[in-house]
Amino acid sequence: MKVALLQHTPEPELTVALAARLCYSPVDIDELKQKLGTADIEAFLDKIMSLGHQSVLEHASFTFGIEGISRVTSHQLVRHRVASYSQQSQRYVSHKERFRAVVPPTVAERSELLARFEAQLQALHQVYGEMVEAGIPAEDARYLLPNATETKILVTMNGRELLHFFELRCCERAQWEIRAMAVEMLKLVKGVAPTIFRDAGPGCLTAPCPEGTMTCGRIREVREKFRTM
Repeated sequence: MKVALLQHTPEPELTVALAARLCYSPVDIDELKQKLGTADIEAFLDKIMSLGHQSVLEHASFTFGIEGISRVTSHQLVRHRVASYSQQSQRYVSHKERFRAVVPPTVAERSELLARFEAQLQALHQVYGEMVEAGIPAEDARYLLPNATETKILVTMNGRELLHFFELRCCERAQWEIRAMAVEMLKLVKGVAPTIFRDAGPGCLTAPCPEGTMTCGRIREVREKFRTM
């Protein structure tokens, strides 16, 4: 898996702070911008985050390039609808040479089952290639491709949606692959907007575990992991 932060709103925290100050100030935007120093931005962001005034976070956007995830994970990802996606097409990009696949760790650690897993992938690849060679369009041959097939995707989310995404997908009960991807995304945005994403992560970081009886039972370890990230 490879996750990269390709683009983001220039000075995202300044943009968010400026939007928030605008809501409560009679002065013009240029004057507001001139008055906002680094310390002011951090203090003001702390205040609006504590008040739950998160609509202003929508003014900051972040675009990620993600490679080497399975279609299992991309199908989960696109359920987050307040976002924009561009995904590698299985209609126009043929997998005739060899499609790459993601192997779950629980399969990889069991040699006998791993061998059977890989044999099935090889069988599917062979039939897929034969179909394309016989003139079957890739858009029809792709019906054979498994959920394990690797894909590439560009994702753009605003700051508010990212906080929600991290709350759900960084949770220990999230599926392992999308959780690993979400953690990498969080590390990247913390580097460019540390105040906005300081407390970002699973829902249990700042409140009781939202999973109730379904909790992982490791709230202390989870909180320590994300606060030292």
